[in-house]
Amino acid sequence: MLVRLKKTAIIVLAALSLTATNAYSQNTSKETDVVNNMLKAFGAGDMEALKATISDSSVWIYEGSSDIPYTGVYKGKEGAVQFITDIVSNVDVLDFQVKQLLAHGNTVVVLGSEKQKIKKNGQILEQNWVQVYTVEGGLITKMEEFANTSHAEKLFNTKE
Repeated sequence: MLVRLKKTAIIVLAALSLTATNAYSQNTSKETDVVNNMLKAFGAGDMEALKATISDSSVWIYEGSSDIPYTGVYKGKEGAVQFITDIVSNVDVLDFQVKQLLAHGNTVVVLGSEKQKIKKNGQILEQNWVQVYTVEGGLITKMEEFANTSHAEKLFNTKE
């Protein structure tokens, strides 16, 4: 647990030292454009447009306890879609906000928040999150997400 916290803290501190870019702004790098296009496709529920931003060998990782039904490693375009499917199969997304994009080279860090209703018990999960993307050759090759998974785990384990 301490190692995961240290890893998360290092990523967040590194993210804060990067150049800030407003989400969906006109002044973006090609890497932030790719991530913005993916986020827009996600928001529109357009999985084909989303897959067009992801490499065939992409790896998506959600860090957390196995008690959170979408924790895990997802590979390829279909894996990224499965990650999203696993989320929406288990929660109703009530709100999803991108607050800031930070870019440095081929790394794009997205800071945001979300509000979800857990389908199995009606609990409301509100949390901030950090997503770290690697963009190579105009496609997302990696996404790793960090959130307060201890809090999420408690809510997923709450009985109705």
